[in-house]
Amino acid sequence: MVVGGSGVDTVVRVDSLPVPLADSVGVGPIREWPGHTGGNVALGCRALGLNATLIDYIGDDWPGRQVREQLASGGVNFEPLISPAGTRRAVNLVDPAGRRMSFYDARDPGELRMPRDFYLPHLRRARHIHLSIMNFARFLYDDIEALGVPVSTDLHDWDGLADHQKEFALRSDLVFLSAAGAGERIASVMREILRDGRAQAVVATAGAGGSYLLSRDGGSTPRPVPAVVPPAPVVDSNGAGDAYVCGFLYGQLSGRDLEKSARLGAVAGAHACTGEGSTALIGPEELLSSAVV
Repeated sequence: MVVGGSGVDTVVRVDSLPVPLADSVGVGPIREWPGHTGGNVALGCRALGLNATLIDYIGDDWPGRQVREQLASGGVNFEPLISPAGTRRAVNLVDPAGRRMSFYDARDPGELRMPRDFYLPHLRRARHIHLSIMNFARFLYDDIEALGVPVSTDLHDWDGLADHQKEFALRSDLVFLSAAGAGERIASVMREILRDGRAQAVVATAGAGGSYLLSRDGGSTPRPVPAVVPPAPVVDSNGAGDAYVCGFLYGQLSGRDLEKSARLGAVAGAHACTGEGSTALIGPEELLSSAVV
């Protein structure tokens, strides 16, 4: 089950990043893709054959209808609540190499909370819970821990210091984050998550540089996991990190160890870069045939 993190990306393809300062710049077709991190994880897990439910807030608006349609077409059981602030949006600039710069409109009011009588039945039915770092999602941790259900989260480009992600980092059993946020400090941040929190493993993704895995039983040095060569030309890196999470969770839920799960994550992440706007979802046969597991 995935909690939070749906929305719509507006993808603008540009010649280079950062974009030059100009009053007007001609670009190719501007496309809109429903997804965002929670939607992408739910869709990616469903494409891998896992039963996937997403609970979240969306708006009673056109982007919200796009989200509903996309999740329904992907076979995800979507249980939304209506937010008066509307559906989350992002504008992503993508260069010819597939690199992106995202402008994220979170929209959720700080006081937004999910009713307990709404989310608790879903938690009770879940085998694994993935919490997106929406502020309202942090208030589910007490019930998740009481139920004993394993929980994962993705901190994205956390620098190891910002308060918003800290509770998610320290109260999750499996933590993903991008190495870009902490830069040269990433190994220290990974160790701090294990030292101060409950995580059994921390995974830092580094794009074409592969990823790094640190676990309680694997020493104090993050172990490198090589990147996988994409099976087709790179088009767009939107959703690659979310796809990595899906591949990793598929490995864990099918009984594979951490290293094998990380290799599956690398395959899924590489595959995601070959389509526009988080549309390249890998299936279980292709995932397993492309990795040594």
